[in-house]
Amino acid sequence: MPTAGQPGEVPVRSKRADAQRNQQTLLAAAAAVFVTSGVDAPIREIAARAGVGVGTIYRHFPTRADLVVAVYRHQVEACAEAGPSMLVSADSPFAALRQWVDLFVDFLVTKHGLANAMQSDGSGFEALHTYFLDRLVPVCAQLLDAAADAGEIRPGTHPYELMRGIGNLCIGRDSDPRYDPRRLVELLLRGLRRPQSA
Repeated sequence: MPTAGQPGEVPVRSKRADAQRNQQTLLAAAAAVFVTSGVDAPIREIAARAGVGVGTIYRHFPTRADLVVAVYRHQVEACAEAGPSMLVSADSPFAALRQWVDLFVDFLVTKHGLANAMQSDGSGFEALHTYFLDRLVPVCAQLLDAAADAGEIRPGTHPYELMRGIGNLCIGRDSDPRYDPRRLVELLLRGLRRPQSA
């Protein structure tokens, strides 16, 4: 029986790590292409952006629906994981909240196109929406609580309501290039601020 230390043998763990990195690269490339060219963009465009062959994408994601769902999940996870690290690295909890909201808006711009593509599978779409809420509402709550505890915002803002409001402000971005939801989202965030005492 071969042992792990034989010459020429690649440890299983590094193979898995490489495969994981490759898949993350594909998903990031697909998300970027979906934002600029829509979810019906040619697979070859995604492959070119990722620096791989078309066959590599089909090996990981046999159908476009598989790719769309994987991109959606990848974007949710990136947004969920960013919140706590932003809270640690930002100058203040409110700065972390602002950075996270900016990332969330990026996700929503991608998500609107993905949502349209997934509407045909009602039960699958509902499951993804539940996953989205389960992963992101607690992150938003953590950021809001930290900013409220630091006295930077008024307490009592509900994370779901804030996320829903931001989502509503992002609607229409696809159909009107003159509309920039970030300006209104920034006004919304300013409205959360606690007035500075004189």
